Amino acid sequence: MKVLLINGSPNAKGCTYTALEEVSKTLNQEGIETEIIHVGNKDIRGCIACRKCKTNGKCVFNDIVNEVAPKFNECDGIIIGSPVYYASANGTLISFIDRLFYSMPADKTMKVGAAVVSCRRGGNTSTFDEINKYFTISGMPVASSQYWNMVHGNSPEEVKQDLEGMQTMRTLGKNMAFLMKSIQLGKEQFGLPEKESHIFTNFIR
Repeated sequence: MKVLLINGSPNAKGCTYTALEEVSKTLNQEGIETEIIHVGNKDIRGCIACRKCKTNGKCVFNDIVNEVAPKFNECDGIIIGSPVYYASANGTLISFIDRLFYSMPADKTMKVGAAVVSCRRGGNTSTFDEINKYFTISGMPVASSQYWNMVHGNSPEEVKQDLEGMQTMRTLGKNMAFLMKSIQLGKEQFGLPEKESHIFTNFIR
């Protein structure tokens, strides 16, 4: 089994990475393969709603989104990590996940998702909520921990001093591994949930 960890920070080895690395180590201890992908320093434009991905099977902008999409398709879980700036996720990261989630044609049902946020002081819960919505609109179970998945600190060294935050990351790793393994057993015994044809409510005045 494999989990992708997306580092949405501009800093490759900063606070967000420190949190993701702690989760990654725990997942590895639980027998789960991991890969941390750094996207926060890339030039990633937002979606332009051209819908070409619905016919091409990939985004019209051929950048890191299309590189990650096959890995997202094959993985069993994904963790999206972001720093907090203006009480929201990094803008580059949002452009990335907007296009990744919309353009990847494969079914995401029962892939496990988790958000990890890093902040100096505040704005973390709104960022946490923002990222989790990508999972819940996609039929993806959300992995929880002993607290909201966040760390505090203005440097990697300070994040490591946030003992509760680091413990929260380890608990997230253990819980995510358990959830992924349980879902795998469930799929083998019961299969995936049956789906109805999608209904879209569009009111006409």
